Amino acid sequence: MTELLQVVALTNTSLLLSASHHKQSDALKTQRKIWALTAQLKQYDEFSDLVPGMNSLTLYLKSQAHLEKWQNALPDLWDKVKATTFKGTHHKIHTTYDGEDLDFVAKKTNLTHQQIIQIHSQATYHVLFLGFQPGFAYLHGLDSRLHIPRRDTPRTKVPKGAIALGAEQTAIYPAETPGGWHIIGHTNTPLFDSTHPEPCLFKPGDTLSFVSINTVQGA
Repeated sequence: MTELLQVVALTNTSLLLSASHHKQSDALKTQRKIWALTAQLKQYDEFSDLVPGMNSLTLYLKSQAHLEKWQNALPDLWDKVKATTFKGTHHKIHTTYDGEDLDFVAKKTNLTHQQIIQIHSQATYHVLFLGFQPGFAYLHGLDSRLHIPRRDTPRTKVPKGAIALGAEQTAIYPAETPGGWHIIGHTNTPLFDSTHPEPCLFKPGDTLSFVSINTVQGA
C-alpha cells in the first residue's frame, strides 16, 4: 500500500501525507486510516498541529530536526495503522426542514417533501474534514437520490445554520456567508464558538445524524 502513499516536505517544519491515489471506492476507509493515524501521532510531543484533509494529513513539526525522521517513519506507520481503531463522536442535529429550496429539490429529484426529509434524516454521515469557513464540515453519506447540482447562481447570503445539498454532499453553514448549495432546512445548533477551548463542534471522523423536529407538507 505504501506505493500509493506520498510523503513530501512542504517546509523545513511541515510534511504532507497524501493518499489521493487510493481507489475512490475505498475513500471512507482511507479517511478512517487518516483519522486513526492522526490520533496515534497526537501521542507524540513533536507536532504543533495535525490537520486531516480529504485523503491527506498535514503535519506541523515543532522542530525541523525531526523532519527526516517522520518523513521516513510515516509510510511504515500508515501500513500498520488500522482504520477500525478510530472512534469519533456522534452528534444529533435537530433540524427544521423548512428550506427555501425544498420545492426546487423536490421537483428536480421527483420526490415529495416528506420523502426528502425521510431520506436525509435516516442516514448517518461522516465528517470527512473541515474547511471553507470555521466549523464547516464536509460530510460523506448522502443518499444518491438527493444528489443535485449546485445552484447556477450562488446566493450572496446563506443564513447561519442552513442545511443544504450540493452535488454529492450535504452540509451545515456555521455562519452567514455566500453559498451555492440548495437549502432544505435549518438548525439552531452552534457549530463554531471562537471563545471555546474546542471552537469547532465537529472533528474529522465524527458522525452525525439529522433529527427532524417538524412535519413539512409537500406534494
